Amino acid sequence: MRPSGRAHDALRPVFIQPGFARHAEGSALIRMGGTEVLCAASVEMRVPSFLRGKGRGWVTAEYGMLPRATHNRGAREAAKGKQGGRTQEIQRLIARSLRAVTDLNALGEISITVDCDVLNADGGTRCAAITGGWVALRLALEKLVRAGTLAVVPLKGQVAAVSCGLTQDGAVLDLDYAEDSTACTDSNFVLTPDGGIVEIQATAEQAPFTDSQFNTLMRLARTGTAELFRIQTAIIEEALKA
Repeated sequence: MRPSGRAHDALRPVFIQPGFARHAEGSALIRMGGTEVLCAASVEMRVPSFLRGKGRGWVTAEYGMLPRATHNRGAREAAKGKQGGRTQEIQRLIARSLRAVTDLNALGEISITVDCDVLNADGGTRCAAITGGWVALRLALEKLVRAGTLAVVPLKGQVAAVSCGLTQDGAVLDLDYAEDSTACTDSNFVLTPDGGIVEIQATAEQAPFTDSQFNTLMRLARTGTAELFRIQTAIIEEALKA
């Protein structure tokens, strides 16, 4: 039995509240079990210098954790004067994931920054940030369309992410901290509804894993992201009606 009592292929309870950050063009508070991440998309009518005059837009991301998002207080990176390697790696992953489903040519010379701030961490923070970040991005783009700035929403599809792992209980979906901290293999899958793979991060923490075990993890990830896509779609439809 998993520590949470879930079946091996069950997600933690997922809740997404759109529009949580009232001043952002698009935002979503996502809760996956005990993990909570606030995602806010901010629009700027300009692009980085390397894109000026090229007629293409840009989507990027920033990621951070509140000092007491974890069991023990973590020092603010701003106080240290630099970001840690883990923070940089995660925010680049989030940005790549969102750009993979954005039509940057159709966006034009507009930049969107998706800030993902972890309020409470209980495993899977990067996956929650990607899943909630897409909702925030989608709402920000809808606002640009309704304002007449864009003719259509420049998205090629959805993206969501989920963790999977090999534990003493076998292959499991959506690890919480208790499982993640002791897993034999830890992986993160960033997927699209049409079968596309944006990125896979998989690491053997103890012993190498096999092709068969990896395929099992992939099947679990497909199951989990299918449910996340359903939740994203329902939230967007509800938000647009409101």
